[in-house]
Amino acid sequence: MARQPIVQPDSSENSKERDVALRPKWLREVIGQKAVVQRMQIVLNACKKLKEPLSHILFDGPPGLGKTTFAMVLPNELGTTLQVTSGPALTKPADLLPFLTNMEEGSILFIDEIHRMPKTVEEFIYPAMEDFRVDIILGEGMSARTISLQLKRFTLIGATTRSGMLSSPLRDRFKMHEHLEFYSPEELSEILTINARKLNTPITPEAAREIAIRSRGTPRIANSRLWWCRHFSTSEAAGNIDLPTAKAALAMAEVDSAGLDKQDRKYLETLTGVFAGGPVGVDALAATMNLPADTLSDEIEPFLLREQFIIRTGRGRVGTQKAYELLGRKYEVRKEAGPGDPENQKDLFVK
Repeated sequence: MARQPIVQPDSSENSKERDVALRPKWLREVIGQKAVVQRMQIVLNACKKLKEPLSHILFDGPPGLGKTTFAMVLPNELGTTLQVTSGPALTKPADLLPFLTNMEEGSILFIDEIHRMPKTVEEFIYPAMEDFRVDIILGEGMSARTISLQLKRFTLIGATTRSGMLSSPLRDRFKMHEHLEFYSPEELSEILTINARKLNTPITPEAAREIAIRSRGTPRIANSRLWWCRHFSTSEAAGNIDLPTAKAALAMAEVDSAGLDKQDRKYLETLTGVFAGGPVGVDALAATMNLPADTLSDEIEPFLLREQFIIRTGRGRVGTQKAYELLGRKYEVRKEAGPGDPENQKDLFVK
């Protein structure tokens, strides 16, 4: 059997300077999200020709898909400054003032988890987004007066994992709304190959694909598992990540071939074992697993739902045949009688 080629690290000086971090610095370096990249490139070209600031942009999607990456790339493309904050950090309008007043013409303000901004801060930013001004109230009572402070034209980039929690007035003030999708194994393999080169760690194409398949379609998870495989290879092997090394490293990390980790399997074992496949509510599952309910609904369930290991019904979560097969358990289609008619039955499981 012919030996597979190993991707060798890039030793050029320019590459070393550019690849200080794994995050891309230019739009051309972004892998995946092709439609979003194309639209961003068109907008950037237009802004450069028109000599206008970039319009306000909202990125939404599950964690780890590149919302922050796009926010970091765009200022580099425009040659402008970037200020970064987050929704939870802005507890009152005064917290936002330093960012707005220090803006340069065409600079970018990035607010991560923007859906967690308090209502008072959200309303304070409306005139800043539309008219590039803020209204400041000085004094109290009868002697209070309002000063309108003009701002330089800037771009607000918001990132959220829950766009449905944004109010309509705030959401409508973003000229562009981009939703980021999950990545294919091929795209993740390319990302892993590039990042392994940045880390000066040789990796085979088969190993990159194996890690990609087990990374849930998410670059952040893929990079985390690449770091682990790199440390495992350095400690237990020759420092190169080949297919056997990648499999051994991921097995030690308790990540199976479907990309499920220990908590995912514990969820499915609890659902199919303790609750006989459901239906069961998330609160009951959380109490049994001794985890917060929002941890299950926000971190564990999205991947299991997307991969059809579970389904949500009006009565709760239900394990599918795919989940039983993964755990090596016998799957039986359960029936539920309709009201008043024992023969009026329907499947509770989607086969």
